[in-house]
Amino acid sequence: MNPEKPLGSVIQGSLSQGLEVRLHPDVSVEDMRVGKFLVVRGTRSHFFCMLTDVCLGTSSARIVANPPLPEDDFLQAVLAGSGTYGTISLSPMLMLTPDELEEWERGGTAGVQRRAGAEENDGKGVLASFQAQSGRQIELLPVKTIPSHFSQVFDASERDFRSVFGWEDDPHRRNFAIGKPLDMDVPVCIDLDRFVERSNGVFGKSGTGKSFLTRLLLSGVIRKQAAVNLIFDMHSEYGWEAATEGKQFSTVKGLRQLFPSQVEIYTLDPTSTKRRGVRDAQELYLSYDQIEVEDISLVQRELNLSEASIENAIILRNEFGKSWITQLLAMSNEEIQMFCEEKRGNKSSIMALQRKLMRLDELKYMRNSSPKDYIGQILESITAGKHIVIEFGSQSDMLSYMLATNMISRRIHASYVQKSERFLQSKNPIDRPRQLVITIEEAHRFLDPAIVRSTIFGTIAREMRKYFVTLLIVDQRPSGIDNEVMSQVGTRITALLNDDKDIDAIFTGVSGGQSLRSVLSKLDSKQQALILGHAVPMPVVVQTRPYDATFYKEIGEVAWEEMPTETVLKAAEAARADLGF
Repeated sequence: MNPEKPLGSVIQGSLSQGLEVRLHPDVSVEDMRVGKFLVVRGTRSHFFCMLTDVCLGTSSARIVANPPLPEDDFLQAVLAGSGTYGTISLSPMLMLTPDELEEWERGGTAGVQRRAGAEENDGKGVLASFQAQSGRQIELLPVKTIPSHFSQVFDASERDFRSVFGWEDDPHRRNFAIGKPLDMDVPVCIDLDRFVERSNGVFGKSGTGKSFLTRLLLSGVIRKQAAVNLIFDMHSEYGWEAATEGKQFSTVKGLRQLFPSQVEIYTLDPTSTKRRGVRDAQELYLSYDQIEVEDISLVQRELNLSEASIENAIILRNEFGKSWITQLLAMSNEEIQMFCEEKRGNKSSIMALQRKLMRLDELKYMRNSSPKDYIGQILESITAGKHIVIEFGSQSDMLSYMLATNMISRRIHASYVQKSERFLQSKNPIDRPRQLVITIEEAHRFLDPAIVRSTIFGTIAREMRKYFVTLLIVDQRPSGIDNEVMSQVGTRITALLNDDKDIDAIFTGVSGGQSLRSVLSKLDSKQQALILGHAVPMPVVVQTRPYDATFYKEIGEVAWEEMPTETVLKAAEAARADLGF
């Protein structure tokens, strides 16, 4: 489409309900797609809008009662545009103020183009020149008014996309191209600095490509060095390689293959990891003395524990300290009886607790005592700027995943609290902790309203970035996440959802979210997502960037496709040695 050709005129609307636009007779309603990015050029301001609905209208009820016959092309042509017409609904998201618009049109296009020698349609060159000479960014403000009657609506041009979403090699920001608009070949970028400032979510029903979206985001964060990542890889999809869906079997590269000198893999199931051909993963074991009562409370449902058993676990912890589980598992019935008489415990509850905690012996990564401080080792790697992927292998059931993830995250969060408090006291940049993003899957199991206050992840989500730790939650049931936590999720990248409760949850705490419901429900089942929140200036629907060989070449740190795996790993080890790791 020609971005300079008007599509229609604003005929009515309101700031709260959006705008109604009547399409011009030569514009086909079939070219209007929900999620499209359009610009309304008002008398004094430009308004950047999202198309949220498409309708058909008639000027007379007689046309509806007596429509032309299918073969009567002449009558259909006569009625088109006058008797019958199309309308679209727009939701204004951002606006250029009068002063900004005047400066943009005078200096940002013609004037700056002439001075900089930029080509007529090079939106990137225009914006870069404008910023270089003016010393500031174009300021896009939230919509506080609406355009006047009969303001013209246009397709967004490349320059419009650049002015709103920037470009990937912007020297002033860590932008990352997440995809492109549905009907244009121009990148849509997210601001990674703003992305890692708050907890974020990747949502979508099963099979919509959440793992691919997550890999894209994590690759961008690593490539742009926006933060350091701790990834709890439930299904072993992020570290080395993963299988794709489809009739023909194929695999995609993991983060370790793309960034061999920056990513380390730890495994809770070494046998499974070696079987899949991952040669350099480090073993990770946890011990009973690292388990707190809060960790057991989190898996209360998986262990089928009663509230009475949890209360008696607290009595045991107060008596035996860190070794309370080891002591409990070693107690005989007579010793339990004596303990209950002395400490006023409940014998049946403690015996039930003992019996059900024996299931922990089945976890391959649990030990009575750990041979070394593996979590401390992970912390050292994070401090050194390494990105950590923790694989679960065959230990990917919910009991195993929730217990290990909570235990490790609690220790790391406690360390970050100490580091942050030290930094706040000294104000020395050397003491500033690296921004950490923790990625968890099946997030609704950790952030359920009934248990969210007893998990470390609920604490992290509510703290925002107070201690330099945020979450990246990956989930197919956002309705299962506590509303307070969802309201704190800064950026939401959402693939197709069908359940009304899940769709409602996505827009928790989002102003004007009702108008975007139809946009979300009409996404394709693959490679499309609605992005809204802190890291983008306005909601936008994108065709997500392919995670393929082209992406590997653009984003990866080594030309892995030209070298065998052994050579890549040796190069990574050499790079680590040069850096002193």
